[in-house]
Amino acid sequence: MRTLLLTAIVFGLAATTIPALAQPASPSANASRFGIGVVDVSYVFKKYSRFTTAMDGMKKEMQKAEAELKGERDGIQAKEEEAKRFNESAPEFIKLEEETVRLKADFNIKAGRIRKEFLEREAKVYYQTYMEVIQVVQSYAQQRELGLVLRFNGDPIDPNRREAILQGINKVVVHQNGIDITPDVLALLNRDNAIGNAPTASSRQPVIR
Repeated sequence: MRTLLLTAIVFGLAATTIPALAQPASPSANASRFGIGVVDVSYVFKKYSRFTTAMDGMKKEMQKAEAELKGERDGIQAKEEEAKRFNESAPEFIKLEEETVRLKADFNIKAGRIRKEFLEREAKVYYQTYMEVIQVVQSYAQQRELGLVLRFNGDPIDPNRREAILQGINKVVVHQNGIDITPDVLALLNRDNAIGNAPTASSRQPVIR
């Protein structure tokens, strides 16, 4: 009996003196408590699979278009080199010069059109993605009863880059304690993307400022 009693006392003391291992807190653990959250939109863009896939596809298309344009530009330069073989008053030179001028004009128009098309497509991808992020943030905020969601930048400041230092100094959110909902928002976006259920743009005003 005494042995059992001593054993119980020893284990009881151990339980009171050795704390249980603390579980790592969620980055958004305090969001509902304080009624406020922050989200790193730039990070979401970098890690959102739908956005990165769309941008990778556009990048490949752009590389293909650039290769075609380079081929045309090389052809124009070849004609310019050919024209140099003739005297400037020669009919061959005049013909090649006129052809080169026409080809350059067509090339510039085509290159400008392609660039404009890609920029417009890129802008649409950014806009659609941003609207998807906003809708998920709004839904998340409503479910967690968050009254405010602020945009912030969670990247550390690089002391070796002047631009990064200035950006860090100008950060709106200087400190946050467990109200970073970025991982939750990103997980929801990628989950919906995986099941082919893209968020739709909400008609309400964005909660991100």
